[in-house]
Amino acid sequence: MQSAIDGYNVCIFAYGQTGAGKTFTMYGSDELPGIAPRAMEEMYNLIEENKGTMEVNIKCYMVELYNDGLIDLLKDKKEKEKELTIAQDAKGIVFVKNCTVRTASDLEELKKWNKVGDSQRHVASTAMNATSSRSHLVFSILIEAKIKATGNMSVGKLTLVDLAGSERAGKTGATGERLKEGQAINQSLSALGNVINALSTGEKHVPYRSNKLTRLLQDGLGGNAKTLMFVNVSPSEYNAEETVNSLQYAARVKLITNDAAKAVESEEIQRLKDEIKKRDAAISKLKSGESVEDFD
Repeated sequence: MQSAIDGYNVCIFAYGQTGAGKTFTMYGSDELPGIAPRAMEEMYNLIEENKGTMEVNIKCYMVELYNDGLIDLLKDKKEKEKELTIAQDAKGIVFVKNCTVRTASDLEELKKWNKVGDSQRHVASTAMNATSSRSHLVFSILIEAKIKATGNMSVGKLTLVDLAGSERAGKTGATGERLKEGQAINQSLSALGNVINALSTGEKHVPYRSNKLTRLLQDGLGGNAKTLMFVNVSPSEYNAEETVNSLQYAARVKLITNDAAKAVESEEIQRLKDEIKKRDAAISKLKSGESVEDFD
């Protein structure tokens, strides 16, 4: 959590077959909180400890990837649907255009937005899991920190991912819409596997753009990211083959070496960027025939 506050991209996710306990690992219960609520609490504890030396602003967004389509889980229900597209800013941080971004002034507000989004996620029953996640859930927390003594700004990102599980139609008994969902899940997980393979073997080309899932997680998997993956496996002999596959996947992930770097700007660079934004806004107004206030 300290790394995210310091300006690094941090990604935490759980991987494994359907019904192996990924959602419980990431979110847990009221009695046994999972990784996500623990991470959020630790983040705000660190912010409180450092409040004398830095100012921190927290924003968040949550999307799900369902049947290869992105859904904004934090938008107002009355608001019209907008097309969501995945992009990267100049620092290489992935963001979702037109996605609702909420401000979280404290831990309770951040937990509230997380709960609001999670409650709208696609879930259904299969023969392998009574509450099977039918989508990949991505909760991104954007952390802007300013060092009071120097004015330096850092922008970190904590991405908490609850992946839908790989599944076999023969075991899940999926038909119709459930079968279609399972196919989309498997296709995206296959693309994620290809990215992991490319990163672990040091290939020059990493196929992030082959799927929306890998595009969403691009800044959390390779390059300057700090990544933590949990692998969930089933204790049942019935699922032995899937367990072996998951463990082999984990072994490949361990071969990946990232060169993590902070996203930090000096106060002067930040001031110049703000000035450019003001001038661009003024030029736009002038072009549209509006008057603008004088500025130096």
